[in-house]
Amino acid sequence: MAGPGLPGRPAGGAERKNGWQLAEANGDADPYGIQYLLNRARWSVAAARTALCGSVQEHLGDAQAVGIIDETAFLKKGIHSAGVARQYSGTAGQGGNCQVGVFLAYAGARGTLLDAELYLPKGRLQGVGLAPDTPFRTKPQLAQRLLARAQAAGVSLAWVVGDTVHGHSGQLRSWLEEQDQAYLLAVPAHETFLVGRYEYVVGEVFAALAEGDWQRLRAGPGSKGERWCDWQCLVLAEGADADKGYHLLFRRACAQPEKWQAHLVWGPPACDLPTLVRVAGSRWRIESAFELAKQEVGLDEYEVRNARGWDRHMILALFSVVRAASVPPPDPPKSAWDRTA
Repeated sequence: MAGPGLPGRPAGGAERKNGWQLAEANGDADPYGIQYLLNRARWSVAAARTALCGSVQEHLGDAQAVGIIDETAFLKKGIHSAGVARQYSGTAGQGGNCQVGVFLAYAGARGTLLDAELYLPKGRLQGVGLAPDTPFRTKPQLAQRLLARAQAAGVSLAWVVGDTVHGHSGQLRSWLEEQDQAYLLAVPAHETFLVGRYEYVVGEVFAALAEGDWQRLRAGPGSKGERWCDWQCLVLAEGADADKGYHLLFRRACAQPEKWQAHLVWGPPACDLPTLVRVAGSRWRIESAFELAKQEVGLDEYEVRNARGWDRHMILALFSVVRAASVPPPDPPKSAWDRTA
């Protein structure tokens, strides 16, 4: 549980953010107050989500904001928490015993995590705190729930981006188009889709690209500096109306052209390549948001087993992330020339 559960009493000084460390940092004799807040106190996660979305739109609202859908894993030793199973963990870089959360991030001039859903693998739907009739939902279906909630709460997104897990879902893509929501979603090489009367296989389109049409552009900063890649975009067809059309955007590594990624785009037909590159590059911003949330507000240091406690911990942790993102960055220190001027 992270600091926002205790109004006005930040726990940033705690080495870790679990119950006992937070209680000690707050001067409490035990973690029972925190545990009560997560498990038994009467308050609405749905109402908190709506308030969080409103705060983001008010303080971080950006007309060009990008919604990023992605997942992160939380490693677990036991097997008794809701949703725990052996599944792939990007944190460990391999399969392991973990919970997986699907997240929605908001990336404007400043960005933050906005909402989360616990992924429940098949065979783990009867876990702690889950209703007997809890349905199985895929990760793209959970992403759709997150986007629908944000939309209902008044959050406006210029684009939605995501990895191949979500780009491969025709159901999610169709829903986004029904909402008139522009998207840029990564798709695998074997992806096949219809646009009008034409069928496209992503890998075959890539193989036919002209070598002289690649453009080297940067897609924003990464952990090792600016991300420079070669890019190429094909306009496939305009949509049913004049406002949206289909594109295929390709990215390949500068030094290793055999390493490439394709993105299916549904957006303005006249959208220029630098804009699409900027939107595609924004997807990496969720990784820094995960890192910040885990380091600063204990996103992954919760001590709850049931699904209700997980939801409560996450929404409170995200409030702390939003609060930090809402504070304007400090002015840079004045130089000696400025001080003597």
